[in-house]
Amino acid sequence: MMHSRRSPTGEWTEDAILGGRLRLRQPRRGHRVGHDAVLLAAACPARAGEAAVDLGAGVGAAGLALAARVAGTTVTLVEVDPALAALAAENARLNGLDSRVRAIALDVAAPTRAYANAGLPADSVMRAIMNPPFNDPDRQRASPDASRRLAHAAPRRDLAIWTRTAARLLRPRGTLTLIWRADGLSRVLSALAPAFGAVVVLPVHSKPDSPAIRILVSAVKASRAPLTLLPPLVLADAAGLPTPAAEAVLRHGAALGGLAQS
Repeated sequence: MMHSRRSPTGEWTEDAILGGRLRLRQPRRGHRVGHDAVLLAAACPARAGEAAVDLGAGVGAAGLALAARVAGTTVTLVEVDPALAALAAENARLNGLDSRVRAIALDVAAPTRAYANAGLPADSVMRAIMNPPFNDPDRQRASPDASRRLAHAAPRRDLAIWTRTAARLLRPRGTLTLIWRADGLSRVLSALAPAFGAVVVLPVHSKPDSPAIRILVSAVKASRAPLTLLPPLVLADAAGLPTPAAEAVLRHGAALGGLAQS
């Protein structure tokens, strides 16, 4: 659940997630933070003292949720939109996490040198998380809002670009965790295949009798271990009430176990 208040100008709202433990300022119009960011953070198997990167971080929801859950982690938020990157940095300060979380304005597809100049050289992090744009503009109608379109839609080849960037930044045996449309599983597996193994897939269902709406996928760099398919996470019961498992993650900040670890 989110609780909001507007800025004096109405340009952004301040919203509470994780049962109020995390506050986020985000644009009033365009892409808005939802359950996906919290689920993504919960699925990352980070440990205290490790470095992580959140690719395509937006206002920083997933990376900040990860830092809030795992004490001692350092997180770099990578966001192509300078205005959103500035909000992400502000959100780190707002939540007292700016000593461990920083935001940089950088395209996920930027060259290796640009990342190194920003303090992210190759083989420098143990965990990568990402919520890439997952709508194919050739198949799904794109939003007329430019910021929503940037967050939600990208050509099919872009997922491979994102996974290659993650693979370059990760140390050997580091993990990549991402969230994607459930009907795009084959695309995810194809994009991961060149550099990752030990793939673990967690389907996410809105209700017990509904098809999966999302998949949480975790994989280990340079592993040859086979794929594992986990029992699903169901967000609401038949009556529409949140399940205990969903409440634990979305409201109380619990981790999602069973996903790939190095």
